[in-house]
Amino acid sequence: MSDDRRRAEALENIDALTLAVSVRSLPRMIGSLLSTQLTIQQLKVLTSIVVSDHSTISGLASSFEVSLATMSKLVERLVDQGLVDRLTDAVDQRVRRLVPTSLGRDVIGKIMAARPEMGADILDGLTIDELESLAVGLRAINRQLQAAATHDD
Repeated sequence: MSDDRRRAEALENIDALTLAVSVRSLPRMIGSLLSTQLTIQQLKVLTSIVVSDHSTISGLASSFEVSLATMSKLVERLVDQGLVDRLTDAVDQRVRRLVPTSLGRDVIGKIMAARPEMGADILDGLTIDELESLAVGLRAINRQLQAAATHDD
């Protein structure tokens, strides 16, 4: 069998397995999401603030296509819950930057990092050879993600 055919079959197999793992992991993953008291809109705004290092209320309102008043209320709720802080911009004192607190980062981190298929109860059922192979594969994926991030900058 040619390398091209082997590669195509391997990619097809990975695609099918990824879908199967995602479907089987969904019930475990939803638990993290349901444990938060945030609305979906608050979660989306908080995620945007965590990802960006220079969010403003007006910028978020524009991104989410909502009014400034609506975004102000959303952000105020995040501030009240201790998830976001407003800081004065170093360059323009009139501008308030939104930054996640450590709690805000932690909330998003827990939701985004929820990888139920990598839970101890699942990994304990793998052989040492399977664990080592999985580690090799994950290192390769991490390497490619780092390379892609470098090219995006």
